[in-house]
Amino acid sequence: MASVSWMAVMLLLITCRESKHCDGLTVDPPNDLVISDLGHFGHLQISWSPPAGQINETECSHLYQLEYFNSYSDSWSPIRTFKRTHTAQFDLMKDVRVRVYTLLRGPCTNDTLIKSSSYTEVVQKPPSTGVGTPVQDFVCVYHNMKYVECNWGRSPKLPANSQQHLYFWHKELEQAEECPTYVKTGETRSGCNFTESSLPEFTDINFCVNGSSQEGPLKPAFVSLQITNQVKPGTTEKLDLRTDPDAHLDLRWNSPAGRVPAHCLEWKVEHNQEGPDGKITSQQILTNQKSLKLSSIHDTQRNCFRVRSKLSKYCANKGFWSEWSPQTCQPEKREVASKPWDIVPVYVYIAFAILAILVLSLCVRAVLKVRSLRDVKKPDALLANLFARSSVVTVTDA
Repeated sequence: MASVSWMAVMLLLITCRESKHCDGLTVDPPNDLVISDLGHFGHLQISWSPPAGQINETECSHLYQLEYFNSYSDSWSPIRTFKRTHTAQFDLMKDVRVRVYTLLRGPCTNDTLIKSSSYTEVVQKPPSTGVGTPVQDFVCVYHNMKYVECNWGRSPKLPANSQQHLYFWHKELEQAEECPTYVKTGETRSGCNFTESSLPEFTDINFCVNGSSQEGPLKPAFVSLQITNQVKPGTTEKLDLRTDPDAHLDLRWNSPAGRVPAHCLEWKVEHNQEGPDGKITSQQILTNQKSLKLSSIHDTQRNCFRVRSKLSKYCANKGFWSEWSPQTCQPEKREVASKPWDIVPVYVYIAFAILAILVLSLCVRAVLKVRSLRDVKKPDALLANLFARSSVVTVTDA
């Protein structure tokens, strides 16, 4: 038992001799942590200097652990680097939080990593200056991967006669540039249209919408995005709907024309089924195929379909659904059967018309008969008058 205790003490002495932890070796956090805005709308540069009490150990290397809060993922992002500068993307509409530690490792620490017990931290608040409120509902759409159009809503608190501006920056630009073509609603700027080659794919693009007014500069809005996550595919123009010999509905369609890869599209099919009573039931079906086959159908039902598409999660983090295709139906037009109570009035109208014609005919016949009788009586009266006159003349002569 005594020999075991003696060996443990010897191992402890050897460990303390090889590692300066036993001597209470510590390291201080870095100094002069600075966040620099180079006018890139959120792409910030972080820099710091070595700790003031830096240990002069040539056998050990100094390493730094930088941590910054990524508001896009709502988590801390750690980075270890030998450099004393680093650039990262931040959302300037939220707090920018950065902290840095000092790390020491090498023969001087017996290859044990020593980390400063404290850190240097900087918290930068969003801009609070400016008139009114930032623009609302800022959204960019990459239409069928042909052109990008960004739109925004005007804040009701903006002063009258204020003018808004859009600027953008990405890593291929040395400095920010202004919107090439503004979209206007009346006399107010409400969007920006970019040509095909204006914005690169698969890279962060930072936007700033600010402005000016007679009361002073407007409050800015900052947005960062990748246009490959803003794709809205084109509209599918035609659907092919057929009934196979087994009375199954076979629906097929083609991908919209354009640069959007066909294998990246997922589809939503809307199926509307109308029964003989006119009641319509609807369902939406998600599929990765450009065809759909449905079970046997009934002659008394009318089936209508339309489709739209968007980029799947395997090709983009998000995207927009395309517009719906024109609807195609089987049968194309539904024959609406006349209801019994709709037929009865027709026969009533026909009977009434026939009766009216008969009554009118009888009336016309009666009028004609009366006129003919009058014409017969008139000659008889004329003869009587002549006979009377003749009698009078004869008596006079006598």
